[in-house]
Amino acid sequence: MSLTILRGGTSRLPPVPSTSRTGFAELSVRQRMREKLKAARVRIIQKSCLIDLSLISNIHFIFLALSYFQSNFPSEEEAYNFFTFNFDAVPDNMKAGARKRNGLSEEEEVEEECVDTHEDEQEEDETVINKLELQLQDILPGFLFNFSLVPSSEKMSRNMQPRYLEDEGFYTGERPFVSQSNQNILENRILRQDQVKWFGDDGKILALPNPIKQSSTRPPIFSLEEGIAPELEIVYTKAIKMTPTNQYFVGPGDFQGMFQLDIDISGLIFTHHPCFSREHVLAAKLAQLYDQYLARKQKNLTKLLTDKLHALRSAVQCSIEGGGDGVPVAQQSILEYKLEIRQTRRLRDAEQEKDRTLLKTIIKVWKQIKSLRDFQKFTNTPMKLYLRKEEVDQKSDAKAYEAEIQAEIKELLEECMEEYEKKMEEYKTELQDWKSWKKAQSKKKKKKKDTHTDEESEDNDFGEERIKPIPPKMANSLEIEQQVREKADNCRRKPGEPVLVPELTLSGSVTPTAQCPRAEVLRREDVKKRSAFIKVLFNSKEVSRTVTRPISSDFRVHFGQIFNLQIINWPESLKLQIYETTGISSTTLLAEVFLPVPETAVLTGSAPLEEIEFSSNQRVMLDHEGVGSGVSFSFEADGSNKMSLMTSGKVSNSVSWAVGEKGTPLVPTASQQNTGIPSALKNFDAIASIGTSGLTDMKKLAKWAAEAKLDPNDPNNAALMQLIMVATSGEARVPDYFRLEQLQQEFNFVSDEEFNRSKRFRLLQLRNQEVAEFRNYKQVPLHEREISDKIFQDYEKRVQERDVIDSKNYLDAHRAVVANYLQKVRESVIDRFLIAKHHFLLSDLVNEEEIPSLG
Repeated sequence: MSLTILRGGTSRLPPVPSTSRTGFAELSVRQRMREKLKAARVRIIQKSCLIDLSLISNIHFIFLALSYFQSNFPSEEEAYNFFTFNFDAVPDNMKAGARKRNGLSEEEEVEEECVDTHEDEQEEDETVINKLELQLQDILPGFLFNFSLVPSSEKMSRNMQPRYLEDEGFYTGERPFVSQSNQNILENRILRQDQVKWFGDDGKILALPNPIKQSSTRPPIFSLEEGIAPELEIVYTKAIKMTPTNQYFVGPGDFQGMFQLDIDISGLIFTHHPCFSREHVLAAKLAQLYDQYLARKQKNLTKLLTDKLHALRSAVQCSIEGGGDGVPVAQQSILEYKLEIRQTRRLRDAEQEKDRTLLKTIIKVWKQIKSLRDFQKFTNTPMKLYLRKEEVDQKSDAKAYEAEIQAEIKELLEECMEEYEKKMEEYKTELQDWKSWKKAQSKKKKKKKDTHTDEESEDNDFGEERIKPIPPKMANSLEIEQQVREKADNCRRKPGEPVLVPELTLSGSVTPTAQCPRAEVLRREDVKKRSAFIKVLFNSKEVSRTVTRPISSDFRVHFGQIFNLQIINWPESLKLQIYETTGISSTTLLAEVFLPVPETAVLTGSAPLEEIEFSSNQRVMLDHEGVGSGVSFSFEADGSNKMSLMTSGKVSNSVSWAVGEKGTPLVPTASQQNTGIPSALKNFDAIASIGTSGLTDMKKLAKWAAEAKLDPNDPNNAALMQLIMVATSGEARVPDYFRLEQLQQEFNFVSDEEFNRSKRFRLLQLRNQEVAEFRNYKQVPLHEREISDKIFQDYEKRVQERDVIDSKNYLDAHRAVVANYLQKVRESVIDRFLIAKHHFLLSDLVNEEEIPSLG
């Protein structure tokens, strides 16, 4: 039912047709309206000749929606009156009076009103249809354009061909499903806005992979009993022992027996202990300094840098004497040599100063130990230091010393001259700018004087006074020589002075306890009461512990125990806990030491012992000669220069993989070191899952991944890519060596491309590889022009036709395929024979005949 709102503000429902006359009039009007609407619809469809048959239903729906919307939508006044006006019922006497005035009966009035109303609606409908025709003429072209398929050429840049990453082997993921009509609408809309950036290389709209799972993560819960919520229902399930799957997880079925990790704990050395006496503190410091001296002596950086410096100076001298100053390439080489000389000289001087300072410190600490022993009248440590003197030739030593001084003075003078010339150029530029400014200021002053301006305005206009630049000073050779000699006196051995070589031994004697004072006796008795042991923790769980051994007078503990850990899973952590016991019941945790998981190549029997340092933050104060831990003490009589030391030491140990009965290492398929990978990833053998468990070197693994062209975006390769990224990243390490052939590239006479194009080089290479055509080639010509191109024709023809099967000389194609396969087998056997032929034994190269004897 539709409600018609009259202008007078009252509402009247359409009367129920009581006579045939009224029903016929209304029916005829509605019939005429349907015919007119149908005719208008046909006219619109004929005008839009591009309409597809599949879209007629959509157009019909739009047409009906627009016609109903515009024909039945009320005006603003009618809407306002509908919600705010008070519609009272019309009295019957008013209706009768109106009929009498018109001279009509009630039925005639109803019929006339219906006809008038339909005539008005007919006029309004014709107006609506005309407007609707104009609107649809504007809407339909865009509507039809949005549904049309867009060619790929319009979605790509100019002169660009579509690129399909999935065909090239890249992982792209599954795109979410979108209907073709919606996709066409979106593509047309994007192209209308000139937004080509939203299309990918394949001409499709950019889209992320479909995130929707094919199956539900949480399946529905069905209750087995009535009246109980399925979430609260209890179901009994028998306990099942969880066993890991063997696809990526290391399980016991992957090997004959379990994997075994051997932990060797050799001993414990305290570098500081609460029961240390003052002599023990100095002796520990002396031992630490002596270890540094031995390490520096083994590297011998001072000697290496000195030799490098002499070699660079000789290279510069040879280049200058050979007339290299006029050649641009040689000049560049000389400049690079000089820069390298300056850097090497600074490094050499720094290393010489470190060596001399370390030697002085060792001698100073030894003198402190001797003074303390003389003061306290007893000895606690058997440590002794000997200084062995190595005499040198004074004349040659003085000559070398002076030559080094003069060479350094010359190099510094050259550096100062270069710096002076550079500063002189800057000075000239600044001086020219200053003169120009001064000239401009004088012109301004003269102009101001002519115009009779006051001094105040002059100062404001001229601004700040610029300072005249000062010329640089020329380098003074005497000052440079004095600096060089002072530095040489501080960091080098004087000419003719013997070379001092310290030697630390434990050949001294310790004063017996009976001859020591009461405080020292109490300290030694306290040391005898103390013992130590170590717990071994695997994945934060204690698996074993050492025996409890007493701490010796030199604060060393020897264990000498090997723990064989049979494991299934990769170790998350290996940890040692160091405990100290005092008396019978008092046990204290001193420190925890974490051990690194060894590489797969580290096996029992070949693993070296390593020393891992530890320290404790406990504070201990004692009432005897022990200095304690975390307590300040002094070596001076007045109590100055106080120091405080914490308990520390070193654990000597080694961790390695065991070897089985048949000599097979009991090692998992791949090494997962503690390289910052999350613990969840350590339980997965990502390398073994792709069949490359033999790759234990991270650099080789990264090279293999690059050659295999693994897709880094594929989720299946995430663990492997993360392992490679973490293992190969890190800060650049400074090498402990220098290269003698740093300028090798300059001595390459031809490029690699030209070298490979050489026919003579190719001939030598093929003969060295023992290719069939050149295996017994005896004489290779000396010149390139003497080698003909025809010499390689047979070889190139054989290589090209290696995979070509010619069945002309055979009865059928199958025989030709078999013959080709047999030929490849022959070549493979020959190649393997040649490789084995070049593997020589010692007996093949060295013939050791037995010496004849009379026996």
